[in-house]
Amino acid sequence: FIYTFAIDHLGLTPCTPVPNLPVSIETPMGIWSPKEAGEVEYTGVHPLYWGLAQSRNNYSAWIMKQAKQPEAVAKFIHDMGIKSYIYPAYALCLGAFESNVFELVSAYSTFVNEGVHIDPIFVTRIEDKEGNVLGVFSPLKQEAISESSAYLMVNLMEGVVNEGTAGRLRFRYNLEGPIAGKTGTTNDQSDGWFIGYT
Repeated sequence: FIYTFAIDHLGLTPCTPVPNLPVSIETPMGIWSPKEAGEVEYTGVHPLYWGLAQSRNNYSAWIMKQAKQPEAVAKFIHDMGIKSYIYPAYALCLGAFESNVFELVSAYSTFVNEGVHIDPIFVTRIEDKEGNVLGVFSPLKQEAISESSAYLMVNLMEGVVNEGTAGRLRFRYNLEGPIAGKTGTTNDQSDGWFIGYT
């Protein structure tokens, strides 16, 4: 979501060069400097897409530092389909908020729906035993991001699978065809997750 914010709201591109350095952000509680999930080298300048593919916290923090407003990022994540409460702190750029699979699937569908978020519904029509229609229900739709931002994000998340942290889907499990998604870990890698789509 933070990379989508960078592209859709900050005008960055997948090729925007970003210094591969630790990032420190001044917050009301003091200086915050996120760490990486494992041992990494801080060398060179890489394009934005590299940071997503490699799941680099310093790149997410760099984007958040450019955004300057955690509240705007939290609102944006809600617009994408996450309904759970999001505390508007800088750490939300590392996924520091609770959600569930239902919300994540709903939000990720925005990418393949060309930027339109569609609230998932379970029942679209109710009829009685004679076939009389008792109710018809349509999902709520709203444009959350531009079509071009959605396209770029699908491409970026394909990079996570093709050359990034979800690469084992290809080399270990031999999955073929277009696959896009994102990996994530919690502190000390106590939890690991992947959400993606074909």
